[in-house]
Amino acid sequence: MDRMETAELTFPTERLAISTWPDPVIDELGHDPRSAYVERFWLAILGPSTVWLLRRLADGLDASPDGYLLDLPDTARALGLGMRGGRHSPLVRSVERVCRFGAGRWQGPEELSVRRKLAPLTRAQLERLPPSLQAEHHAWLERDTPVASAAELRDRAHQLALSLLELGEDAAGTERQLHRWRFHPALAHEAVDWARRQREEPGDTGARSG
Repeated sequence: MDRMETAELTFPTERLAISTWPDPVIDELGHDPRSAYVERFWLAILGPSTVWLLRRLADGLDASPDGYLLDLPDTARALGLGMRGGRHSPLVRSVERVCRFGAGRWQGPEELSVRRKLAPLTRAQLERLPPSLQAEHHAWLERDTPVASAAELRDRAHQLALSLLELGEDAAGTERQLHRWRFHPALAHEAVDWARRQREEPGDTGARSG
Protein backbone atom coordinates (compact mmCIF):
# COMPACT_ATOMS: atom_id res chain seq x y z
CA MET A 1 0.00 0.00 0.00
CA ASP A 2 1.46 3.38 -0.94
CA ARG A 3 1.66 6.44 1.30
CA MET A 4 -1.45 8.08 -0.18
CA GLU A 5 -3.61 4.99 0.38
CA THR A 6 -2.40 4.67 3.96
CA ALA A 7 -3.31 8.28 4.64
CA GLU A 8 -6.73 7.87 3.01
CA LEU A 9 -7.63 4.85 5.08
CA THR A 10 -7.37 6.81 8.33
CA PHE A 11 -10.72 8.46 7.43
CA PRO A 12 -10.20 12.01 8.70
CA THR A 13 -13.85 12.71 7.89
CA GLU A 14 -17.11 11.16 9.06
CA ARG A 15 -18.59 11.14 5.54
CA LEU A 16 -17.21 9.49 2.43
CA ALA A 17 -18.31 10.38 -1.11
CA ILE A 18 -19.40 7.24 -2.99
CA SER A 19 -19.54 7.17 -6.79
CA THR A 20 -19.94 4.49 -9.47
CA TRP A 21 -16.91 2.89 -11.12
CA PRO A 22 -18.21 1.84 -14.54
CA ASP A 23 -16.57 -1.08 -16.34
CA PRO A 24 -18.12 -2.36 -19.60
CA VAL A 25 -16.69 -5.88 -19.21
CA ILE A 26 -17.52 -6.51 -15.55
CA ASP A 27 -20.88 -4.75 -15.89
CA GLU A 28 -21.65 -7.29 -18.63
CA LEU A 29 -20.36 -10.45 -16.95
CA GLY A 30 -20.31 -9.65 -13.24
CA HIS A 31 -22.62 -10.33 -10.32
CA ASP A 32 -24.56 -7.89 -8.17
CA PRO A 33 -23.19 -7.80 -4.59
CA ARG A 34 -26.65 -8.81 -3.38
CA SER A 35 -26.81 -11.85 -5.66
CA ALA A 36 -26.74 -15.49 -4.62
CA TYR A 37 -23.45 -15.93 -6.53
CA VAL A 38 -21.66 -13.37 -4.34
CA GLU A 39 -23.15 -14.75 -1.14
CA ARG A 40 -22.22 -18.31 -2.07
CA PHE A 41 -18.77 -17.89 -3.60
CA TRP A 42 -17.32 -14.42 -2.94
CA LEU A 43 -18.15 -14.59 0.77
CA ALA A 44 -15.21 -16.88 1.52
CA ILE A 45 -12.84 -14.53 -0.33
CA LEU A 46 -14.02 -11.14 0.93
CA GLY A 47 -15.40 -12.02 4.35
CA PRO A 48 -18.91 -11.24 5.61
CA SER A 49 -18.26 -7.64 6.70
CA THR A 50 -16.96 -6.64 3.27
CA VAL A 51 -19.82 -8.37 1.46
CA TRP A 52 -22.36 -6.58 3.66
CA LEU A 53 -20.58 -3.27 3.05
CA LEU A 54 -20.69 -3.81 -0.72
CA ARG A 55 -24.40 -4.61 -0.49
CA ARG A 56 -25.02 -1.40 1.43
CA LEU A 57 -23.01 0.60 -1.13
CA ALA A 58 -25.02 -1.00 -3.95
CA ASP A 59 -28.28 -0.02 -2.24
CA GLY A 60 -27.01 3.55 -1.94
CA LEU A 61 -26.03 3.74 -5.61
CA ASP A 62 -29.39 2.32 -6.65
CA ALA A 63 -31.06 5.16 -4.78
CA SER A 64 -28.52 7.80 -5.91
CA PRO A 65 -26.88 6.71 -9.21
CA ASP A 66 -24.94 9.98 -9.47
CA GLY A 67 -23.28 9.36 -6.10
CA TYR A 68 -23.96 10.11 -2.45
CA LEU A 69 -22.30 10.75 0.90
CA LEU A 70 -21.86 7.72 3.15
CA ASP A 71 -22.10 8.41 6.88
CA LEU A 72 -19.22 6.31 8.25
CA PRO A 73 -20.17 6.10 11.96
CA ASP A 74 -23.76 5.27 11.02
CA THR A 75 -22.58 2.61 8.55
CA ALA A 76 -20.23 1.07 11.10
CA ARG A 77 -23.04 0.77 13.63
CA ALA A 78 -25.49 -0.59 11.05
CA LEU A 79 -23.03 -3.34 10.06
CA GLY A 80 -22.08 -4.15 13.65
CA LEU A 81 -18.55 -2.84 13.12
CA GLY A 82 -16.41 -0.35 14.98
CA MET A 83 -14.63 2.84 13.94
CA ARG A 84 -12.08 2.85 16.76
CA GLY A 85 -8.47 2.05 15.97
CA GLY A 86 -7.86 4.47 13.08
CA ARG A 87 -6.95 2.68 9.88
CA HIS A 88 -7.03 -0.65 11.73
CA SER A 89 -10.71 -0.35 12.67
CA PRO A 90 -13.11 -3.05 11.35
CA LEU A 91 -14.90 -0.68 8.96
CA VAL A 92 -11.64 0.65 7.52
CA ARG A 93 -10.36 -2.89 7.00
CA SER A 94 -13.57 -3.71 5.11
CA VAL A 95 -13.13 -0.69 2.83
CA GLU A 96 -9.51 -1.70 2.32
CA ARG A 97 -10.63 -5.17 1.18
CA VAL A 98 -13.14 -3.62 -1.21
CA CYS A 99 -10.19 -1.92 -2.95
CA ARG A 100 -7.76 -4.83 -2.62
CA PHE A 101 -10.08 -7.17 -4.50
CA GLY A 102 -10.87 -4.70 -7.28
CA ALA A 103 -14.41 -3.77 -6.23
CA GLY A 104 -13.49 -0.14 -5.49
CA ARG A 105 -10.77 2.45 -5.94
CA TRP A 106 -9.90 5.76 -4.38
CA GLN A 107 -10.67 8.90 -6.38
CA GLY A 108 -9.30 11.18 -3.66
CA PRO A 109 -8.84 11.28 0.11
CA GLU A 110 -12.60 11.42 0.68
CA GLU A 111 -14.10 9.74 -2.41
CA LEU A 112 -14.45 6.04 -3.14
CA SER A 113 -15.54 4.78 -6.56
CA VAL A 114 -17.31 1.40 -6.41
CA ARG A 115 -18.17 -1.20 -9.05
CA ARG A 116 -21.85 -2.04 -9.38
CA LYS A 117 -20.96 -5.70 -9.97
CA LEU A 118 -18.27 -8.13 -8.83
CA ALA A 119 -16.31 -10.07 -11.44
CA PRO A 120 -16.61 -13.85 -11.63
CA LEU A 121 -14.01 -15.56 -9.46
CA THR A 122 -10.60 -16.00 -11.03
CA ARG A 123 -8.99 -19.43 -11.12
CA ALA A 124 -6.67 -18.50 -8.26
CA GLN A 125 -9.59 -17.31 -6.13
CA LEU A 126 -11.61 -20.40 -6.97
CA GLU A 127 -8.75 -22.62 -5.78
CA ARG A 128 -9.01 -20.97 -2.34
CA LEU A 129 -12.54 -22.34 -1.89
CA PRO A 130 -13.12 -25.75 -0.30
CA PRO A 131 -13.54 -28.61 -2.83
CA SER A 132 -17.29 -28.78 -2.26
CA LEU A 133 -17.72 -25.11 -3.22
CA GLN A 134 -15.40 -25.50 -6.20
CA ALA A 135 -17.60 -28.29 -7.51
CA GLU A 136 -20.72 -26.24 -6.84
CA HIS A 137 -19.17 -23.26 -8.67
CA HIS A 138 -18.50 -25.45 -11.73
CA ALA A 139 -22.09 -26.70 -11.68
CA TRP A 140 -23.33 -23.13 -11.24
CA LEU A 141 -21.47 -21.99 -14.37
CA GLU A 142 -22.85 -24.90 -16.38
CA ARG A 143 -26.39 -24.11 -15.25
CA ASP A 144 -26.04 -20.34 -15.60
CA THR A 145 -24.60 -20.31 -19.13
CA PRO A 146 -27.38 -19.05 -21.44
CA VAL A 147 -28.10 -20.75 -24.73
CA ALA A 148 -27.37 -18.18 -27.42
CA SER A 149 -27.45 -18.23 -31.19
CA ALA A 150 -24.21 -18.20 -33.17
CA ALA A 151 -24.86 -14.58 -34.14
CA GLU A 152 -25.44 -13.55 -30.51
CA LEU A 153 -22.26 -15.29 -29.37
CA ARG A 154 -20.28 -13.65 -32.16
CA ASP A 155 -21.62 -10.19 -31.37
CA ARG A 156 -20.96 -10.65 -27.66
CA ALA A 157 -17.40 -11.84 -28.29
CA HIS A 158 -16.80 -8.83 -30.56
CA GLN A 159 -18.01 -6.30 -28.02
CA LEU A 160 -16.15 -7.90 -25.11
CA ALA A 161 -12.93 -8.03 -27.13
CA LEU A 162 -13.32 -4.37 -28.05
CA SER A 163 -13.97 -3.42 -24.42
CA LEU A 164 -10.90 -5.29 -23.21
CA LEU A 165 -8.67 -3.62 -25.79
CA GLU A 166 -10.06 -0.21 -24.87
CA LEU A 167 -9.30 -0.95 -21.21
CA GLY A 168 -5.64 -1.46 -22.12
CA GLU A 169 -5.41 -5.24 -22.49
CA ASP A 170 -3.19 -6.46 -25.34
CA ALA A 171 -4.41 -8.76 -28.11
CA ALA A 172 -2.95 -11.94 -26.65
CA GLY A 173 -4.32 -11.20 -23.19
CA THR A 174 -7.73 -10.39 -24.66
CA GLU A 175 -7.83 -13.68 -26.53
CA ARG A 176 -6.84 -15.63 -23.41
CA GLN A 177 -9.57 -13.89 -21.40
CA LEU A 178 -12.18 -14.81 -24.02
CA HIS A 179 -11.02 -18.43 -23.70
CA ARG A 180 -11.57 -18.24 -19.94
CA TRP A 181 -15.07 -16.90 -20.62
CA ARG A 182 -15.73 -20.06 -22.66
CA PHE A 183 -15.67 -18.63 -26.14
CA HIS A 184 -14.42 -21.11 -28.74
CA PRO A 185 -10.76 -20.44 -29.63
CA ALA A 186 -11.62 -19.76 -33.26
CA LEU A 187 -14.33 -17.28 -32.27
CA ALA A 188 -12.04 -15.61 -29.73
CA HIS A 189 -9.31 -15.17 -32.34
CA GLU A 190 -11.76 -13.75 -34.88
CA ALA A 191 -13.25 -11.39 -32.29
CA VAL A 192 -9.84 -9.98 -31.37
CA ASP A 193 -9.01 -9.43 -35.06
CA TRP A 194 -12.33 -7.65 -35.51
CA ALA A 195 -11.83 -5.46 -32.44
CA ARG A 196 -8.32 -4.48 -33.53
CA ARG A 197 -9.64 -3.43 -36.95
CA GLN A 198 -12.37 -1.34 -35.36
CA ARG A 199 -9.84 0.49 -33.19
CA GLU A 200 -7.70 1.26 -36.24
CA GLU A 201 -10.61 2.82 -38.14
CA PRO A 202 -11.54 6.50 -37.58
CA GLY A 203 -14.83 7.52 -35.98
CA ASP A 204 -17.08 5.86 -33.46
CA THR A 205 -16.87 2.15 -34.17
CA GLY A 206 -17.66 0.71 -30.74
CA ALA A 207 -21.30 -0.08 -31.59
CA ARG A 208 -20.59 -1.81 -34.93
CA SER A 209 -20.33 -5.55 -35.38
CA GLY A 210 -20.01 -7.85 -38.36
